[in-house]
Amino acid sequence: MDNFGNPYRDKRYKALVSLVGTTQLHKRSPYVIGFWSMAFPGFGHLLLNKYLRGYALILWEMFINQKIHLNMAIVYSFNGQYQAAKDVMDPKFMSLYIPVYLFAIWDSYRSAVDINKVYLLAQRENARFNEFSIGAVEINYLDKRKPWLALVWSMGIPSMGQLYLHRLLLATFILVTTIVLVWQANLVLALHLVIIGDIRASATVVNMQWLLYFPSLYFFTVYDAYANTVEANKLFDDALKNYLLRNYQPAGTVVAIGEKVDHANIRHV
Repeated sequence: MDNFGNPYRDKRYKALVSLVGTTQLHKRSPYVIGFWSMAFPGFGHLLLNKYLRGYALILWEMFINQKIHLNMAIVYSFNGQYQAAKDVMDPKFMSLYIPVYLFAIWDSYRSAVDINKVYLLAQRENARFNEFSIGAVEINYLDKRKPWLALVWSMGIPSMGQLYLHRLLLATFILVTTIVLVWQANLVLALHLVIIGDIRASATVVNMQWLLYFPSLYFFTVYDAYANTVEANKLFDDALKNYLLRNYQPAGTVVAIGEKVDHANIRHV
């Protein structure tokens, strides 16, 4: 349950701390968001905490990619086998892939611009939000965490960095997706053969159509874990600063609460 109720019903809040994760507003570069949507449709939306839209676009990308064998065509193209790339493509679904791919890039960029504006308004309104949530199955709260530790855990196993941040829904989705990709691509067996020195056998057992999804997912989880840990720490600092100003500033002192405390704006009444 959320142990904080705001009687003023503010219009915008900077964050929500719930049992399944912490969702927050913060400034993002629209170009970075668009780049991740270009790398894999849906990733840009996940960075914006638009999870349902992100999950839908990721599943759509994988479904259509499997239908048209786009990854195999990319592999053949990189090896100079252009006729093989042309032959492996299924043109029946190409007309469905391109519009959704372009929409994912455009919509994530547009959403990043809009959310940046909403963040500035929420920062100015400075509304209070719940910072602690407890229930029968979980506890979630704002806390300081180490960005490098989130990065290391994500490099070890995708989704562990998100789990470290208590982003349970995203961590579950990434973990399930990772298991499916590793299983379908025969990645573990291929790595085993590489370790024992049988490179030729490793190349034959790996499924490149499934393997080509993995690099985008892997580097996205690393970036997402690190970037969101940094922003979560900023949110913690901001919430603590506001709490101290509201409860422990000298009586009769008015302080401008924002990104930084400007001592020039402090006055006694």
